[in-house]
Amino acid sequence: MKKFEQEVKEGTRFEFGKNWLAFLSTLDDERIKEAEKSLCDMLKVTDLSGKRFLDIGSGSGLFSLAAHRLGASVYSFDYDPTSVACTKELKSRYSPNCTDWTIEEASVLDKTFLNSLCKFDIVYSWGVLHHTGDMWRALENIISLVEKGGILFIAIYNDCSIKSKFWLKAKTLYCSGIAGRIVACSIFVPYYLLKGYAEAVYKRRSISSNYKNNRGMSLFYDCIDWLGGLPYEFAKVEDIFTFYTNKGFVLRNIKTTNSTAYNQFIFVKD
Repeated sequence: MKKFEQEVKEGTRFEFGKNWLAFLSTLDDERIKEAEKSLCDMLKVTDLSGKRFLDIGSGSGLFSLAAHRLGASVYSFDYDPTSVACTKELKSRYSPNCTDWTIEEASVLDKTFLNSLCKFDIVYSWGVLHHTGDMWRALENIISLVEKGGILFIAIYNDCSIKSKFWLKAKTLYCSGIAGRIVACSIFVPYYLLKGYAEAVYKRRSISSNYKNNRGMSLFYDCIDWLGGLPYEFAKVEDIFTFYTNKGFVLRNIKTTNSTAYNQFIFVKD
């Protein structure tokens, strides 16, 4: 049995790929354009023409597709075989004849694999490295992939101390088996859906269109992704900042949260 399958069986890893596969049924041009917009907004660019873009943990493949449509040559990889299949599906669906988009099944913890890659102008890993089971090693491993003067764009769960530890227990419950999944979903899914609905009402939008404006994502599938997401680690803003500035990076852009959600960082390799 492959290591990935063994981890799922043991309840230590969530199958993100199966959730992304379901998400693809909701994907439309509006979501893709929102993904493109979110990339450009954080990177402070209008396109990615001529850039080499590495998507570490490509998931659904949405942001690999967005980067490709913005003009980049793209290299995508993911540890979850179903996520790899999702990314390949988007390439087949939207850009079947392109020769500058490569998709592989691999782990960011595999140094032999990483050493086989070239350097990239943009290394992108949004909400991924804290799901590897060894976050700090993953954060270290990706440094060599960034070209000098290149950009590192990551999003890492915020450390909220007791709250973060509580969610680790909730995720462990969800991944423990069918009974745990039923209990966790019955408690937390209604909460997140009602929260999303209240926010949409406040902004005078439908719940679907409101959440599309969040990087083109889907509230329901993000809820399941969050609830099941093992392995699960987190870090304080200052810890990520110190880690990378000590490695020769300069912070260009940051977007923080006061919740257990993501802190987003744009670093430039000096």
